[in-house]
Amino acid sequence: MDKVNELKERGNTALNAEKFDEAVAAYTEAIALDGKNHVLYSNRSAAFAKAGKYKDALEDAEKTIALNPSWPKGYSRKGAAAAGLRDYMKAFEAYNEGLKYDPQNAILLQGRQEITASVLSYMQSQGEFPMDVDPQPGSAESASKPTPKAAPAEPAKPAEPKPEEMNEEDRKKYFAKQEKELGNAAYKKKEFETALKHYNAAIEHDPTDITFHNNIAAVYFERKEYDACIKQCEKGIEVGRENRADFKLIAKSLARIGNTYRKLENYKQAKFYYEKAMSEHRTPEIKTSLSEVEAKIKEEERRAYIDPAKAEEEKEKGNEYFKKGDYSNAVKHYTEAIKRNPDDPKLYSNRAACYTKLAAFDLGLKDCDTCIKLDEKFIKGYIRKGKILQGMQQTSKASTAYQKALELDPNNAEAIDGYRQCSMNFQRNPQEVLKNAMSDPEIQQILKDPAMRMILEQMQNDPNAVKEHLQNPAIADKIMKLLESGIIQIH
Repeated sequence: MDKVNELKERGNTALNAEKFDEAVAAYTEAIALDGKNHVLYSNRSAAFAKAGKYKDALEDAEKTIALNPSWPKGYSRKGAAAAGLRDYMKAFEAYNEGLKYDPQNAILLQGRQEITASVLSYMQSQGEFPMDVDPQPGSAESASKPTPKAAPAEPAKPAEPKPEEMNEEDRKKYFAKQEKELGNAAYKKKEFETALKHYNAAIEHDPTDITFHNNIAAVYFERKEYDACIKQCEKGIEVGRENRADFKLIAKSLARIGNTYRKLENYKQAKFYYEKAMSEHRTPEIKTSLSEVEAKIKEEERRAYIDPAKAEEEKEKGNEYFKKGDYSNAVKHYTEAIKRNPDDPKLYSNRAACYTKLAAFDLGLKDCDTCIKLDEKFIKGYIRKGKILQGMQQTSKASTAYQKALELDPNNAEAIDGYRQCSMNFQRNPQEVLKNAMSDPEIQQILKDPAMRMILEQMQNDPNAVKEHLQNPAIADKIMKLLESGIIQIH
């Protein structure tokens, strides 16, 4: 899963940088590792759509929906892809279907509105409505209805005027666009110097377009010239605001600054710019990036708080309150000690002792398991666990915990005493022990399994059969759980 997430992140970064082929390649590699992940198909659909490969985008969108039919984004991907193919009816239906799952979804509502506006505009320009397919000749329907007119073909676009036929402003924009396209071609080949030359030429022709600044920033980002990238994005934002650029382009510049700070491992600044980008235009990619840097910040803060010396101070305070019988305050100080040194198993053991006194057995059991996970040879963790399980009247499990402790130290007095108490309890009241075991959901699940019931019956008729079944790890694990609970016994 770490590799899948790494590839997904690589794809997201490439997509934000408009390197669509790289994004598709990264998502495809991730899908090969996790073919049931609907988000990966959704992201690849977006990359295909932005690259103009709408047929591929539609296939991925439909795969997304097949994997997760109630996820609204799958329908927005399908709508965008269908619109790119000019299949407006399919796009309209996709947006409508998605709105059934999320009626207030802004992207789906906007998509449906845009499709509706496009179709209405087209119909108004033609003075008529597109009709359905004609019924088959000779059918009852064709006999009762006049043959509808076929929808007219889309009018051909007028030829673009030549530069010499344009006014001065349009001519500048024309040459700027030409330079941008040359720059994009060089960028895709990673010929960054050539790309910069063309992008800067585009700005000379038209200094009012934020896109050229964004493209230059993308080059600096690729060359790891992060300070230059940030400055170029800031210049682009300034130009964009002065010329009332689309808010999506402003968001793109802000997100790229966020990506740059993330590369510099300045996660707080990255968070700041991702949030600013979201305030301009919310996209799933920026939202994902924001969530990821927030997790990084949280982890940094956790690590910065670690201080073993202060943890020891808090532990001593906890010990003092424990001796006084003030277990609530003891828990508070042990908890602070754990935050200061989360890898010390003794702290979890101490807090588990407090939880035992407070009859908070579930919390105590969780601390014991953490303690044992940190140090499998820490005897106190098993003894604490045994005492808690005794308090929960899970005698067989408590006995197993004490056995683990005795494997580490056969002479440990507490473990010997705890194991003896469990044995005596079973001998005095075996029915009560069995009753408690039967109330365990895990035991219930094992006993409800038809295959396990057949195995148990076979073992009852042929005690030697247990050796054969213990060869299967899954069955052996279930048999051991039944043995530990006291449900079955082997003499």
